Amino acid sequence: MLAQARELALERGEGLSEAQILEILQLDEEHIPALLELAHQVRLRWCGDMIEVEGIISLKTGGCPEDCHFCSQSGVFSESPVRAARLDIEELVEAAKQTAKSGATEFCIVAAVKGPDERLMREVEAAVDAVAAEVDINISVSTGILTPEQAHRLAERGVHRYNHNLETARSYFPEIVTTHTWEERRETLNLVRAEGIEVCCGGIVGLGESLAQRAEFFAQLAEIDPEEVPINFLDPRPGTPLEDQEVIDTPDALRAIGALRLALPKAVIRYAGGRELALGEEGTEAGLLGGINALIAGNYLTTLGDPAERDLDMLGRMQLPLKVLNRVV
Repeated sequence: MLAQARELALERGEGLSEAQILEILQLDEEHIPALLELAHQVRLRWCGDMIEVEGIISLKTGGCPEDCHFCSQSGVFSESPVRAARLDIEELVEAAKQTAKSGATEFCIVAAVKGPDERLMREVEAAVDAVAAEVDINISVSTGILTPEQAHRLAERGVHRYNHNLETARSYFPEIVTTHTWEERRETLNLVRAEGIEVCCGGIVGLGESLAQRAEFFAQLAEIDPEEVPINFLDPRPGTPLEDQEVIDTPDALRAIGALRLALPKAVIRYAGGRELALGEEGTEAGLLGGINALIAGNYLTTLGDPAERDLDMLGRMQLPLKVLNRVV
């Protein structure tokens, strides 16, 4: 299988089929180093050697009406410790400045909603304008399911990327979310792409899906062909339906990283939440030499990540060049 993957992904820049992805996810542990080495070669050939760093911040946290079973921001789960809160524009601009100082090229403004109402749209537009006026950084937005008019407004504001994760395979999605559909999420991706905004779409590995469903998910992401794919590993949150779900083990997490790179040879694949639990320091470094070419530095929306300085030190120690807007450091 690795020989076939070398021909397709490395030599031709083509992603593996769903059946081939499943074979990769089922590789014996002894073959994981060879998988990661191939994934690294694919990344270098089709994406280059630079690592893209991003910071994220929540404009509106908690109180979401949706029932995504992994998410502590859902207002449906009364036992979740996360409560609704909003950030003012000055705080958000300061966060963007600090993010830029870390060497990041991307700053993502996130809101915990099914989709933005008019009040939130105006807040997001004001936030984008304020950050753009004071910080030299690409601005991404993640505010859930959009209407065509909302997607157009974000494009007019110069939003660089829109994040809207499919989260998991279409066949498994109803086990994880019941208040909206996989298809609704997919339509939002169509809308933002039609407006010329780059698509950022990934999901969470380790939600209880089978390996076949994981392969299905990666193949569905490849069909969308997003510019960026954030890969999260479930960090079970207290008070959510998945609070007792076991964390994916490191070999499975590394197989997933390698398989995702071979499914999407030319995408930015970004470490997101849960890597600290699923991989640890050694596994995180293995993934950076196994197909990953971006990461979120610092904290996530409701969970703690490694300090940004620690991530930058790691990249320096590994001699991985950091992508910035106008130069490489």
